[in-house]
Amino acid sequence: MIRVVLADDQPLVRGGFAVFVNAAADMSVVGEAADGLQAVEQARTGAADVVVMDIRMPNLDGLAATRRLTAELPDVRVLILTTFEVDEYVFQALRAGASGFLGKNAEPDELIDAIRLVHRGEQLLSPAATRALIGRFLSQPDHRRPTTDLAALTAREREVVALVATGMSNDDIAGHLVVSPHTAKTHVNRAMAKLGARDRAQLVIAAYEAGLVRPASGPPGSGPSGSGPSGSGPSGSGRGGREGHDLTAG
Repeated sequence: MIRVVLADDQPLVRGGFAVFVNAAADMSVVGEAADGLQAVEQARTGAADVVVMDIRMPNLDGLAATRRLTAELPDVRVLILTTFEVDEYVFQALRAGASGFLGKNAEPDELIDAIRLVHRGEQLLSPAATRALIGRFLSQPDHRRPTTDLAALTAREREVVALVATGMSNDDIAGHLVVSPHTAKTHVNRAMAKLGARDRAQLVIAAYEAGLVRPASGPPGSGPSGSGPSGSGPSGSGRGGREGHDLTAG
């Protein structure tokens, strides 16, 4: 059972989310919070697996709460809810340790799927919009890009990181590289360990910061239709892989 804490300063929003989460057979709401301080406390007392976190809240905002959660409760996954109004907030949330983000206008089943994905830690949960937002922020002239050293990665691991950044799942990567899903997962996990990334979201950020991928009209091999690196698109990567790509490998 996935234990979920809902953090939003609007009671009606929290209540609506709670109905959908509790209706799922594999998850349960173990706490509700009106601000970041309550979110951290509810996550601790409720032994939460996932915290669904709004950004703009009183007392302690979602960004600060996410930093505190990832520092004090590293096993807890944070799913940020946003209206996509400010790119920098989203980027900062991912850097703070959030596993991904979702728009508040998402369908109920998208929220449930996102919670499951974050809980598994399998992939960056938000689709092309996630990569587009990070890409636009990092491409701003006044953004000072941190340095991420990829020297520790093997050539294959660098290739895998670039594919992860285009939204590919482990199965997609396996198909693209003609290896087993287990081998693909091993490459991803090793790259995460070497780069100090706690999940795939931070792995994507590392790829951007190192210049391994960059904002572009489409990935390698894409034509006007914006297909995936193989020319046919990553058909099995879920919502994150079926939408148009915004990256290309460096």
